[in-house]
Amino acid sequence: MEDWDDLRHFLAVAQTGSTLAAARTLRVSQTTCARRVAALEARLGLRLFERRQAGYLLTPDGDALLESAKRAADAVEAFAKEAEARARANRSVVRLTASEIFAVTVLSPVLREFHDAHPDIRIELDTSDQVRDLAAGAADIAVRIAETPSGAGLVGRRIADDEWGIYCSRGFAEANGVPRSIREMHGRPIIGGGEEGVWRAYGEYLRRTGLVDSMVMQHNTSLGLLAAVRAGMGFSALPRLVADREPDLFFCFPTPRAPRGMWLLIHERLRHQPRIRTVADFLYDRLFTLTHPAGQAVSAPT
Repeated sequence: MEDWDDLRHFLAVAQTGSTLAAARTLRVSQTTCARRVAALEARLGLRLFERRQAGYLLTPDGDALLESAKRAADAVEAFAKEAEARARANRSVVRLTASEIFAVTVLSPVLREFHDAHPDIRIELDTSDQVRDLAAGAADIAVRIAETPSGAGLVGRRIADDEWGIYCSRGFAEANGVPRSIREMHGRPIIGGGEEGVWRAYGEYLRRTGLVDSMVMQHNTSLGLLAAVRAGMGFSALPRLVADREPDLFFCFPTPRAPRGMWLLIHERLRHQPRIRTVADFLYDRLFTLTHPAGQAVSAPT
């Protein structure tokens, strides 16, 4: 093998059945994808695909090599992630992952404080909705909403409960009144949506309470819900950890949610690294203070 990246093209074509679909997945041109597959076949001296009008079909040789290619690609990806994690350690970089709505609202001032206190440590903030694999080195620290965090080797501290409520803007409340129960919501404009997991629970709540037909807008992120409520579009469910700190929002009433919480998570192999402990301890202390203004930390330290 002269170029391990050829495996990505081979696997993508095998999975999608065409160079066009594989090229879209890999974000390259179809010509590039076809050329890489042909070059791999030439180097191996094997025909991996039958070219048919309907697409690419694995030959017996290609099918026999498929599982080995998957294992090799996984090993290369693991190697790259481990190398990236070690490079971050050498550069005093800590990669933090959190959902976008918490990163933009709650975490931003905390991270500014952290930079003022520790200018030698650089934070790389990942706000993807995907759950990053801390064990694989995809991130060093996660601020994650979960009932019980899952993942091999994770060590965590629960920061606060993840309670939700119905909110509107103060201007909207002054002009239209404030509902204090779900019964008073019928006929009022609802903003729906959120990330996949959020919308699953929120959408079920709207269906169960008969409010789906009152929906006037749907966003695909929780940050979009927050922006629409701020703009006075109507009512939406929002996390209280965020919305209670918004001076222009008005809390109407709580919504039932599973007993989830905000967790600070790291992998056990990183728990004693000084730069990781510095960031993790700072985040926990500040976030706990923000969510429990008059309380004391009760979770055992990691």
